[in-house]
Amino acid sequence: MLRDLGLSTVCASARCPNQHECFSRRTATFLILGDACTRSCRFCAISHRPPAPPRDDEPRAVAEACQRLALRHVVLTSVTRDDLPDGGAGHFAKTIRAVRERLPRAIVEVLVPDFRGDHAAVETVVRARPDVFNHNVETVSRLYGLVRPQADYRRSLDVLAFAKQAADAKLHTKSGLMMGLGETRDEVLAVFADLRAAGCDILTVGQYLAPSDAHVPVARFVEPGEFDELARIARELGFRSVASGPFVRSSYRAETVFREAEPT
Repeated sequence: MLRDLGLSTVCASARCPNQHECFSRRTATFLILGDACTRSCRFCAISHRPPAPPRDDEPRAVAEACQRLALRHVVLTSVTRDDLPDGGAGHFAKTIRAVRERLPRAIVEVLVPDFRGDHAAVETVVRARPDVFNHNVETVSRLYGLVRPQADYRRSLDVLAFAKQAADAKLHTKSGLMMGLGETRDEVLAVFADLRAAGCDILTVGQYLAPSDAHVPVARFVEPGEFDELARIARELGFRSVASGPFVRSSYRAETVFREAEPT
């Protein structure tokens, strides 16, 4: 179906270890705006090369895929498109609205880049009324120069805080970070506190796995018990929902994580 509609997924492009599980459950995280990124983060498997122009028909194709799969929870993400004036925010908004037309009852979650900190771009996405606005900080502030040198820790926090402020309807904000890149426990807890100060509701914490020898190497493998302890601390800090474990990724079992934050 994905080949038929010409669609990409972050599951395949980012070499997610959960791809087979998610595909077997007939769910995927759609990767819009192409599969080539304008940034070269040293943890990510997505290709860094000049991207093609956005597909005008991509919002319709994504919406059709969601309808074919009868999704109750749709997750949309993208590569970073610093080459576009709005960073691709308008394309996100079109895709959200196209999905809403086909599946008006579905929960729509977006995982967005930082749009270079452009508040107007963030507002464009928020005004399309996703249910969840996700932007990952990925790692602790000290490691940004090593792991994601074209990003900025404080800018990412500002994106999350502004999204919450700009929403004129209920909006859950979400973020995630990877363990095993060389961070300390105190640094991780400082990220938790910063995210809560930015109004972040939902948190994901997972183990970093190097996609290849050319990427940042794994500094350590975190024990499952430590992930459980981090989840406990995060909930005590006020996060409404937390997913923490070795194979957790920001979009993994997104519906279950959302339901914990939004109990029926």
